[in-house]
Amino acid sequence: MKIVPDTSAVIDGRVSERVDDGTYDGAEVLVPEAVVSELESQANDGRDTGWEGLSELQRLAEFADDDVIELQYVGRRPSTGETRGAHEGDIDALIRDIAAEHSATLLTSDVVQAEVAKAKGLRVEFVEAEVRGSGGLIIERFFDDQTMSVHLKTDTKPKAKRGDVGHMHYQTIDEEMTDEATMKEWADDIVNSARASPEGFIELAEEGMHIVQFRDYRIAVARPPFADGIEITAVRPIVKTELDDYEFADELRDRLAERQRGVLIAGSPGAGKSTFAQAVAEFLNDSDYAVKTMEKPRDLQVGPHITQYTALGGDMAKTADSLLLVRPDYTIYDEVRKTEDFSVFADMRLAGVGMVGVVHATRAIDALQRLVGRVELGMIPQVVDTVVYIEDGEVHTVYDVTTEVKVPEGLTAEDLARPVIQVRDFETGTPKFEIYTFNRQVVTVPLGDSGDKKESGVSRLARQEVEREIRSIARGHVDVELKGQNRAVVYVEDDDISYVIGKGGGRISDVEDRLGIDIDVRTHSENPKRGSGSGSSGGASASSSGGQSSEGIVVTPEVTSRHVIINMDGHVGETVEVRADEQYLFTATVGRGGDIQVSRGSAIAEELENAIDRKMQITVVPA
Repeated sequence: MKIVPDTSAVIDGRVSERVDDGTYDGAEVLVPEAVVSELESQANDGRDTGWEGLSELQRLAEFADDDVIELQYVGRRPSTGETRGAHEGDIDALIRDIAAEHSATLLTSDVVQAEVAKAKGLRVEFVEAEVRGSGGLIIERFFDDQTMSVHLKTDTKPKAKRGDVGHMHYQTIDEEMTDEATMKEWADDIVNSARASPEGFIELAEEGMHIVQFRDYRIAVARPPFADGIEITAVRPIVKTELDDYEFADELRDRLAERQRGVLIAGSPGAGKSTFAQAVAEFLNDSDYAVKTMEKPRDLQVGPHITQYTALGGDMAKTADSLLLVRPDYTIYDEVRKTEDFSVFADMRLAGVGMVGVVHATRAIDALQRLVGRVELGMIPQVVDTVVYIEDGEVHTVYDVTTEVKVPEGLTAEDLARPVIQVRDFETGTPKFEIYTFNRQVVTVPLGDSGDKKESGVSRLARQEVEREIRSIARGHVDVELKGQNRAVVYVEDDDISYVIGKGGGRISDVEDRLGIDIDVRTHSENPKRGSGSGSSGGASASSSGGQSSEGIVVTPEVTSRHVIINMDGHVGETVEVRADEQYLFTATVGRGGDIQVSRGSAIAEELENAIDRKMQITVVPA
């Protein structure tokens, strides 16, 4: 009897199994070199299947040494091209050719290989593939009714997050440390059970990382070299809610059902964003809307009528293209994080699909600001018209987002009218923020109560802009004091009075026209606050630093032939202040490329370059 096992039969140990039960006593086992090559490649990649196959070959060698079977290695090693084409059947074809050449029986656990071999007229012995894993979930024993996630790692004590939504506690749940052998057993069981069970699937399989969805558990299995040890993180939802369980339920139902909308659900990790998103998805489905989801990984707990899509070919843009053919009424986009995610979200929304995106943010307005720089400013209200902020599992804040052509709050000159994004409290209709372009920069200005004596965001912005303009003219120290919404008093050195005002008042008139503010120029000796903390160090008033320099990021600007560039990777779309030794220089929005670029020759660039030349510390702080 001649037997040619393929790679699947060797990995599953089917040859030694038949030798043990006497079926293959005295058989001639012909192992193709193509099988050895494939197992060697898998072992080099750190895959358990490769090591298991090599162990099987060693067992066969022991049987041959005991004269139980005859063992030969036959054929040639596959070429590089054939190895690359293994997934297309090139190596399987080599194995079939060897079986035909030696008139041997092909032993396989691969159903496709078996059917092709039968079609070729070969003798085939097909055995069901070994079911790996327990078929269940070994680590499920660590979960109880209040456990949201379990965290396991080699040589550490098992831990878990337990409690209620918004009030989770990270705690040790077992005093015995897990060793590497146990962690490997658990990790292999999770991955193999997901492959074999209809209740699970592999969401992501990369060297060093598997993400598994098994029933309602999302499990990340990390291994070296990606991680410094085997680590298993299993998460599951502990609460399933309905929209009626939340504040503003009636109003939100009416708003969502009225027409397709663009909604951002924001909150910090563990706040309950996904739980709220699935409640919205179920409500929309029950309201006769066709609802789909876009998730990577897929872990929203929704009903079977809502199809859950992941990244097609690893690219959510391809998923979006496919969904546009399906034409859902609403799509739930879980985890909108990167620039490409926001781009896909915006494209689908502008195509007329209702979109609900889940975003990490520590404030409601932060979720909206993440669109700045990623979506054209005037298009933002068309992409997102509702922001829902979740805190401790409850709806904390809801914003209504609209656009209006108007003079921004706090400015009065009619020629300053421009498109302004209005962010209003959904419940009261009270304006909370305005977002607009000011002096070529996108700014987000909080609108405080009229009785608030603290300097408002727009007042601070106006004062800083006046200060910047005058400092580009004056040679000495400058102080600015606002006198209402449309008037400012500027204090300069005696020698600078005539220079700042200019011939016939022309220079200061140009500044007034640009800013839309009446400016009264005086000397420092006329400042009633002089000597009482108005500030005397050159360049900026003390109030411009805001006391936040300790929170700033120290940066090293790069001076090129055309620009002064400040690299701010990871802060795309954020509005920030640039300071030199705690003195305010200017306000800017970090661009799409993750940097701030200032054109050389401009007043701002000159101030920045002067600060660099004087070895001043350049810092960036949130505006």
